[in-house]
Amino acid sequence: MALPSLTKEDRQAALLKAAANRKIRAELREKLKKGELTLKSAFEQVTTNEAIAKMKVLALLESMPGVGKIRAENLMGKIGIAQSRRLKGLGPHQLNALLEEFN
Repeated sequence: MALPSLTKEDRQAALLKAAANRKIRAELREKLKKGELTLKSAFEQVTTNEAIAKMKVLALLESMPGVGKIRAENLMGKIGIAQSRRLKGLGPHQLNALLEEFN
């Protein structure tokens, strides 16, 4: 499948949107790391913010205080969440299991 050809303006708009989305996700991770935001409030933003909805679960968990890559991967495996899963793709049981783990 060939990529669509974009005009210079379309390409620039896409680059700006991607940069803005990365900034939103970085701010969320930083707030989680500092304890300014809870995991529950981060999950609540999934329905209203497309940038956060497309964030990988692994990246979100690694941003939690005291959680590194290994612990996040083990937790996801225990709950049954694929490594490539994004926040908007989590089911209600998976969400509840994650919230219970961090309460």
